[in-house]
Amino acid sequence: MPVPQSHGGTGLSNTGYARVVQELAGLDASLAVTLGAHQSIGMKGLLLFGSDELKAAYLPRLATGEIVAAFALTEPGAGSDAAAIQTRAERRDDGYVLSGSKIWITNGGFADLFTVFARTSPADEGVKPKITAFLVERAWGVKSGPNEHKLGIRGSSTTELFFESVRIPASHVLGE
Repeated sequence: MPVPQSHGGTGLSNTGYARVVQELAGLDASLAVTLGAHQSIGMKGLLLFGSDELKAAYLPRLATGEIVAAFALTEPGAGSDAAAIQTRAERRDDGYVLSGSKIWITNGGFADLFTVFARTSPADEGVKPKITAFLVERAWGVKSGPNEHKLGIRGSSTTELFFESVRIPASHVLGE
């Protein structure tokens, strides 16, 4: 819904999108959460900070649902405190190598594309870490754990993600 028409979406405003999700949530909260994780946060970094090349490559397929997105920030021991995350992306010749894990990832069991946050600076005491957002394809080696057993919204997939030396092209950095 929020994907621009130029990339195959409907180009809804945030208000229009919120109204659709509100109506959907009244019918099925799990479906609304799944949709929100895909469109609100999973692809939002790409919409706001992706290069023209990344947008052209992914937005048309995200708009149709051919591929599904997810957002990966939360970690054991860090929660959603980005400054405390331990997942690392180390610079290599033509990109980065990502290692670590994330928890409580909505759409984690089936998403094809992840917005992943990782440390890109040393973990020096008292120094604010540099955190970078990456667009990462599952096909590059992202693994997911079993679905979490939840009390509510059980119809949505929530899993842990594992990154074991996942190679990411430098072009897949979102923003600066």
